[in-house]
Amino acid sequence: MKLEVLNRKADYIGISGSVLCIIHCMITPILLVSSSFLTNDTVRFGYLSLDYVFIGVNIVAVYFATRHFTTPAIKAGLWFFLSVFAVAILLEEVSETFEYLGYAASLGLVLTHLINIRFHRLRHSH
Repeated sequence: MKLEVLNRKADYIGISGSVLCIIHCMITPILLVSSSFLTNDTVRFGYLSLDYVFIGVNIVAVYFATRHFTTPAIKAGLWFFLSVFAVAILLEEVSETFEYLGYAASLGLVLTHLINIRFHRLRHSH
C-alpha cells in the first residue's frame, strides 16, 4: 500500500479500528460469562490481546492522519484521545472506570477522525 493511499485512508482506518474495539469490548464480557468458548486460558489470552492490536491500528491511523495538512486542534485531539484510549485499555483490569474511559476515548477518536475527514473535504472543495 502506497503511503499516499494510507495518508488518505488513515481516518477511515482509525474509525474502523475504534468501532471494532468498542464492539470487541462490549461482547467480551458476554462471551466470558455465557460461553465455554473462552474457558481455555490460551484462547482467552489470544482473544483479549486484540486490545493491543486495536491500540496499534489506532497509532498507525492517527500518525498518518496527522502527518500532513490538518488543523492543530484536530491533531491535538487525535493524539489526546489516542493517549487516553491506550492508557485506558492497558489499565482496564485495574478499575471499571478505565473500561468506560476507553469507550469514551474510542468515541472521541471516531468523532475527531470524522471531523478530520470533513476538514479535508472542505479544504479540497475550494
